[in-house]
Amino acid sequence: MKRIFFITGFAILISSAAWGQITTYNAGEKVVYTIQYGILTGGTASLDIQRETLNDKEIWHSRLLAKTTGMVDALFRVVDIYESYIDPSTELPVMSIRNIHEGRYKKYNVVWFDHKTRADSAILTSDLTGVHITPQGIHDIISCFYYFRENILPNCSNMKKGDVTTITTWFTDELYPVRLKFIGTEEIKTRFGKIKCYKFNPVTETGRLFKTEEGVSFWFSADKNFLPVKVRFDIFVGAFTVEIVNYEGLVYPLEIKKK
Repeated sequence: MKRIFFITGFAILISSAAWGQITTYNAGEKVVYTIQYGILTGGTASLDIQRETLNDKEIWHSRLLAKTTGMVDALFRVVDIYESYIDPSTELPVMSIRNIHEGRYKKYNVVWFDHKTRADSAILTSDLTGVHITPQGIHDIISCFYYFRENILPNCSNMKKGDVTTITTWFTDELYPVRLKFIGTEEIKTRFGKIKCYKFNPVTETGRLFKTEEGVSFWFSADKNFLPVKVRFDIFVGAFTVEIVNYEGLVYPLEIKKK
């Protein structure tokens, strides 16, 4: 169950050299989603990014909150929070926080990222597991999708179906390569109207949760925002979706085909 709700948070997803050079998003952007299991609304999620200061340095602070609501909340309460503090000069995380409450299971962990001490690798210090040496340029699970949105998605017009982008991340205190396969373009129905999107399938592990390696689908708006619009999970117990219901602070007007 905890895997499902991490992936839900993970599904909603999203960096550049300086605030003045950002092209796809800006401080103050916030997106809200609803989590649907069939006709049942099982939860909500939100992702926002703000400009803050950490250790006297300007950083980006992104916060992802996913939580259950209604009947699902009464049966099995989940409140998961993932935070990423990103250095705007490198697009890399400085610190990440994983704060999850899933039923009786709780875990809180802070990881610090040192990308400067070693030229060939990064040094990560986890409150729970100590020091780790990882490949240079490693992301956390939130910063990698900001990087993906800002640096990879603008090149979608040059991608072919089946092309895979891999970004190495650190998640649950281990290396976690995120591999995203480009599927093509689709129009997605939303409460605002239809939105043309780029579709990607993260390559997932089969056996535990997913039937196939394409058990998850992401849709990003095919405009200058590259906004995460929808996520679908096909798992052994059924399918559920994460769909956009509100947004604010976008750099560009969201391109919508009105109903």
